[in-house]
Amino acid sequence: MAPALAYIHRFEPGGDPSLPPVLLLHGTGGDETDLLPLGREIAPGAALLSPRGNVLEGDMPRFFKRFREGLFDEDDVRRRANELSHFVAEARRAYGLAQPLALGYSNGANIAAAVLLMHPRTLAGAILLRATTPLAEPARPDLSGIPVMILSGLNDPVIPRSGAEKLAQALASAGARVERVELPAGHGLTQADIAHAKAFFAREAAHG
Repeated sequence: MAPALAYIHRFEPGGDPSLPPVLLLHGTGGDETDLLPLGREIAPGAALLSPRGNVLEGDMPRFFKRFREGLFDEDDVRRRANELSHFVAEARRAYGLAQPLALGYSNGANIAAAVLLMHPRTLAGAILLRATTPLAEPARPDLSGIPVMILSGLNDPVIPRSGAEKLAQALASAGARVERVELPAGHGLTQADIAHAKAFFAREAAHG
């Protein structure tokens, strides 16, 4: 049984303790089971920690509120990034985990970006799938050496190219090692996303 932490979640112990654990953050309407198969494929052998977003839009879980598509409630972004950072700390104590690398999709990628920018000691790095900048004026933390991959779809109707560019610039200006890849894809994920993310995780796990 999972410990009573702040988020409903799933935890899968890893078979290889040398690998960084992975924090899985689903998109709008997902839940704590959505990204487990993706996590197993991208980070085989790693421990997986997968919370369910604690905000509801209708009946769809999310990680923070928005006024409409593309217009975020930035006060709520800050609040929920703080809550998620606390959850990660609690979960690390409960499960005996090292600092995790986030793997987030869409809304989950955006909250991961917010955590990086507002709580820079929480994550060891991130793979951000279809992310945009979650804050109009991002903070300037010290992210020196933190690895981040941003995978964007050139034909994404949800995430504007300018939003992903602004996020990449904000993270790089904070010192993160940002790798941005634009793929011939829409908002949905492709095998190319998985291949890039898997290679990135393997490189960073070996580097760490």
